[in-house]
Amino acid sequence: MYLLPELHKMHYSNKMTSLQVRDLPEHIHFKLLELSRRENRSLAQQAISVLAVGLNLVLDSKARRKEAILATEVLHSDKGSVVFPDPVHLIHVDRNR
Repeated sequence: MYLLPELHKMHYSNKMTSLQVRDLPEHIHFKLLELSRRENRSLAQQAISVLAVGLNLVLDSKARRKEAILATEVLHSDKGSVVFPDPVHLIHVDRNR
């Protein structure tokens, strides 16, 4: 699965974000607790895992490495030279962050 550049940047950035869920139904909380104990994870790790699966995102390291290899192959043309993005465009994108 290849992520769009914006999602790829968010997915692989070192910056961790947080999410607070209010009024979580009790049955969902208990199910997450049950799954987290069964899979030997913290509640937060299990919530991230369930969200990722529900959103069809890849989290395991093997799949991330495979995706990174595919992404680098996309950068290479048929002649083996690397195709770099336009630096002016990159500067504009960076300034608009």
